[in-house]
Amino acid sequence: MFKSQQYRAEAAEYGELVKGSSGPDESRKFQERQDHLVSLADNEQGLADVYDNAVHVAEQDRSHGAALADEEVHVLRCLGAAVIMQWNALPMTLQREIFDTAGSVGKLLETAALRGQIARFLHKHKNGAGRNKAPTEDARPPGTLDGTRA
Repeated sequence: MFKSQQYRAEAAEYGELVKGSSGPDESRKFQERQDHLVSLADNEQGLADVYDNAVHVAEQDRSHGAALADEEVHVLRCLGAAVIMQWNALPMTLQREIFDTAGSVGKLLETAALRGQIARFLHKHKNGAGRNKAPTEDARPPGTLDGTRA
């Protein structure tokens, strides 16, 4: 915006020169120079306005994105907690699928460490999750229909 003010100040000086010019040729040259400087000032002001608007919109988008990210983190935490609360009631095949999927969400080089953290967490919390749930088919010993051997 500083350039815009400089161009306008120079244009004003040429405006004064137009008033005090001695002939039509000199007046026309000063007028052309003044018009050119006014045009430059308008362009600079327009660019500054567009930049300010772009920065403002980007800041709004960023804060809106942060709010969405916070909301998504909250939703994911609630879903994760619900899965852990029902963990023992889930079929073993589903438990394995969830474990494998969760273990592959992190960065490739950190996958083994993440899987270890998840395994320790599940082991630590396995007795509290879904304690009062009836066993599912996958939780029954192989070769049985009702949990007893024939």
